[in-house]
Amino acid sequence: MRTPSRYEDLTRGQRHRMAAVLILRAVVSVVVIVAAYFLLPLKEPAGTGIVVLVVGILALALVLAWQVWAIIGSPFPRLRAFETLAVGVPLLLITFAAGYYLISQGDPAAFSQPLDRVGGLYFTITVFSTVGFGDITPVGDLPRLLVSLQMLLNLVVFGLVAKLIFGAVEMNLRRRSAPRAEPDPTAP
Repeated sequence: MRTPSRYEDLTRGQRHRMAAVLILRAVVSVVVIVAAYFLLPLKEPAGTGIVVLVVGILALALVLAWQVWAIIGSPFPRLRAFETLAVGVPLLLITFAAGYYLISQGDPAAFSQPLDRVGGLYFTITVFSTVGFGDITPVGDLPRLLVSLQMLLNLVVFGLVAKLIFGAVEMNLRRRSAPRAEPDPTAP
């Protein structure tokens, strides 16, 4: 028996299995990303924080580009879009947390208090969520610029990336629902 190519054509059991696999894949991806942050040795020279941020942002851009391409070609684009957001946001957060942690290790006065890994992640999440309790603040120009960059990227994530991902879903759905033109037998 062939798996239907549209979500709407799946049986209830197939939908539940697909949702379970999707959630499991997303959870495993997030666990791997967070575990890497806490387990990888991040004891590098002071300038490494910026390198980690640049490489992480480039990696995130590549992952998102690949995911958008996958959404466009997926038989289940909405589910694929959910998975993209479920992996992309934690990757963004961990990238900045690692960068802030490394910057703080190189210069403990870069923030209002030295950051350990939990502090770096906590600070990143408060900036991302726009809560900003004020208990940790960037002190130097470089940390302030990087926090400003994170704020701008957060807006991009909420706006442009969401639009891009959901636009890819819509493109896929329109493409699949468009009537297919039959070849003209009289054409040369």
